[in-house]
This record gives sequence, C-alpha cells and structure tokens, in this order.
Amino acid sequence: MPVEIQLSSSLADNVYVPSKELFVVWVGAVLRKQAIDEAELSIRIVDESESQDLNKEYRDKNTPTNVLSFSLGVPEYVMPRILGDLVICAEVVAVESQTQDKPRDAHWAHMVVHGVLHLLGFDHQADEQAQQMEGLEIEVMQGLGFANPYE
Repeated sequence: MPVEIQLSSSLADNVYVPSKELFVVWVGAVLRKQAIDEAELSIRIVDESESQDLNKEYRDKNTPTNVLSFSLGVPEYVMPRILGDLVICAEVVAVESQTQDKPRDAHWAHMVVHGVLHLLGFDHQADEQAQQMEGLEIEVMQGLGFANPYE
C-alpha cells in the first residue's frame, strides 16, 4: 500500500515524527477494517504556521489544528484507489499528547486513523455519524494495541 510521507522543511529538529513504517501500519489497520485491499494516500507533516494557513484557507479557522484531510473524491472503482492527502501538525500533536497525557505514538496513530476515516467519507458532524466514526476509531486503535482515545 503506497503511503507517501512528506516532511515540511520548516519542521523543528526536535519535534517527534513517527517512522514511515508506523504510518503504513496505522493506515493499513483502517483499510483492513473497511475491507479495502489497495489504496494510496499522502501524509504531509507540517509545522504550526503551515497548519494554520491551511486551516484558515480550507476551514475558515485561523488556528493550527492536529489533522486535516483532503479527499480526492475519486470513484471507488478506480484502481488503485487514491484516497487523498492528510496534513498533520507535528507540534499540535506533541502538545496534545502531553496535555491529554497520552503516549505520543498512540496520539499519532489516532490522528492517522481519524484522518483516513475522513478520507473514506466518514464524518462526525451529526451525533449518529460521530458515534459511528468514533466506534470505528476505537476498534482500530484497540486492534493496534492502543487504549480508547476518547477515554
């Protein structure tokens, strides 16, 4: 499964970013849960400034955020299935994992799982959608050996 990892050149040297192998494992867990055999996506790891710029431009929110998803909207029958792009802010994820007292890889995995589900069309705007999406996130995270990210 092709997962392209792009690191922003402006990332601080001391900010933790998981290995490509971990990203592939986390993405693969979501795809297997959804019975998807083959898919491609890109994950761009950015700093707070780039995250804030993208969040402002695409969501009209002038703050950095943990993960943004950009689905390509390619029909499911097109193979290989190209899902789109995730943009993850390493600095926001680091702060959140500390303030929420979560192991850093667990929080990174959750951001990837959450983002990939968005690329697959899941959302959490309405209560019923949120319950479905969060349930899937919990199942995938527990399958990866991590705790429920919502506890």
